[in-house]
Amino acid sequence: MSSLYRASKALKLCRAAPTAFSSNYYTTRLSSTSYLDSILGWTQSAFFATHSSQNVKPSIDLCQYASDRIRNFSIIAHVDHGKSTLADRLLELTGTIRKGHGQPQYLDKLQVERERGITVKAQTATMFHKHNFLGTDTEFLLNLVDTPGHVDFSYEVSRSLAACQGALLVVDAAQGVQAQTVANFYLAFESNLTIIPVINKIDQPTADPDRIKAQLKSMFDLDPSEALLTSAKTGQGLEQVLPSVIERIPPPPGKSNSPLRMLLLDAYYDEYKGVICHVAVVDGALRKGEKISSAGTGQSYEVLDVGIMHPELTPTGVLLTGQVGYIVSGMRSTKEARVGDTLYHTRSTVEPLPGFKPAKHMVFSGLYPADGSDFEALNHAIERLTCNDASVSVTKESSSALGMGFRCGFLGLLHMDVFHQRLEQEYGAHVISTVPTVPYIFEYADGSKKHIHNPATLPSNPKQRVTACWEPTVLATIIIPSEYVGSVITLCSERRGEQLEYSFIDSQRAFMKYRLPLREIVVDFYNELKSITSGYASFDYEDADYQASDLVKLDILLNGQPVDAMATIVHRLKAQRVGRELVEKLKKFIDRQMFEITIQAAIGSKVIARETVSAMRKNVLAKCYGGDVTRKRKLLEKQKEGKKRMKRVGSVDIPQEAFNELLKVS
Repeated sequence: MSSLYRASKALKLCRAAPTAFSSNYYTTRLSSTSYLDSILGWTQSAFFATHSSQNVKPSIDLCQYASDRIRNFSIIAHVDHGKSTLADRLLELTGTIRKGHGQPQYLDKLQVERERGITVKAQTATMFHKHNFLGTDTEFLLNLVDTPGHVDFSYEVSRSLAACQGALLVVDAAQGVQAQTVANFYLAFESNLTIIPVINKIDQPTADPDRIKAQLKSMFDLDPSEALLTSAKTGQGLEQVLPSVIERIPPPPGKSNSPLRMLLLDAYYDEYKGVICHVAVVDGALRKGEKISSAGTGQSYEVLDVGIMHPELTPTGVLLTGQVGYIVSGMRSTKEARVGDTLYHTRSTVEPLPGFKPAKHMVFSGLYPADGSDFEALNHAIERLTCNDASVSVTKESSSALGMGFRCGFLGLLHMDVFHQRLEQEYGAHVISTVPTVPYIFEYADGSKKHIHNPATLPSNPKQRVTACWEPTVLATIIIPSEYVGSVITLCSERRGEQLEYSFIDSQRAFMKYRLPLREIVVDFYNELKSITSGYASFDYEDADYQASDLVKLDILLNGQPVDAMATIVHRLKAQRVGRELVEKLKKFIDRQMFEITIQAAIGSKVIARETVSAMRKNVLAKCYGGDVTRKRKLLEKQKEGKKRMKRVGSVDIPQEAFNELLKVS
């Protein structure tokens, strides 16, 4: 009777306060009998009917917005130049969200995005705005595509920009052009977008808009008179942004009478709806109930729901040419939704949209549970997190030092850092991460080539002689105050950098471009660059080609036994210095035992650095206050033999702090 009572309470709750009803709770608690299920089903249907009539906005008719009344644009900027704040103000100006909604950076949904002030996942928002265009008041449909700014996500950015026809290039009125400003400008320029420069934060005391205009002219050849002066914080100058978007950015060029072609911009997993895909309709139209196929995977799906983000999921039943929205198609995993893929009507033949490529993993790291018994919990957390981040590759591996774990591939350093932070914040996982490595290519004497992602898999056997090796490089952009040029040149030379370009933006700042090995920047390069420039440097990089290099495998041995989780690949000229730093750091963190611990760094069979952790020992001579010296020697020899036996059977525990410290050794 208690179950029937709960069902009746559910019905009363539904009629009285539909928004408080939790279908998931009652589905879980009342699924024991079919009779109760039928009551619950009726209760739920009543709830959703009431809920939809009271809280869902009336359906939006997209058919009245032809291509010439659509504008697709993005906002690109360096970190902390006001991109998210400007997006908030535009959403408020168009009435998409109400003012004072209490949630700054509305489009940044993740906790890590709000804490770090960065965008990790691309977001879209559809706005409606009336504007006097060519003498008549016309309502326009504006699609804002909010993109990540960091180089790790540059491929997602390029696909998002492919769905746009224009971009707002936001520059801080005090800080001026920074490294990511340069990188994002060229991404937009290569996509043939109309670029509207926006000089933001003009309300700051140190703002100098004239100097920034001169920088935009010298760096990008942008007309200073076309720059918009705004303050997203105070609202100053924002009234000219949307009219500029409508008048300067061209409408999407798609053909409405052609077969359907959609560009997949991003995807995330929802517990109730499954995989939700953000798409841009390039040609044709899509309606609910139609069947679509993926050009990348060949899979077919039925469109269960289709609509726009206004700003949340708003069903419309249709998406027309040039419009950006979402679809729900019953995909089971985000791995089926590949960013940049082309979606089209099943049984039709189309030319896939250009630019698609699979995810390219540039940094690899081992993840192990801090407590060996938590392996299953970590496995579950990684599985759930990869549902929302299909660009991470995960394979299981085993380490003699750390037990069972995972080898994960990431798009870059920030991607790896964000993944670790989300594991800890969203799933409470405590992990040990090994030193990040990059993918190398080794060629052996027999002519075979092998891609190495984990240094422990590189054989140390001298019989398998390596004849050549290659490492990935990056093209780094560095913008610094002029007085720090000498220090930065020294740093880049120490990291085996090759200078490609060196010029001055203005009298105060210098622009430098270097080719650097990716291995040299994955650990602490950015921190050291910030340190020697008093925090004024800005740094960005893009992938480049592999180049030949003289690389060796550096093993760490404890009492003669290699620790596979600490193996690393370094340049031969830096091997001795890196080996010495590693053993010195390990000596500080390994606890003393009852036996002596030998810490060694070795290349093959050649030991290049060594430290010894002395044994704790009892003073066996304390009772020998007299007598023959041979008696003392006998006691010492007996103690020595006991220490040797302990060393043979004893094990050395490596604390988590030791792995964290090794991350700082380059």
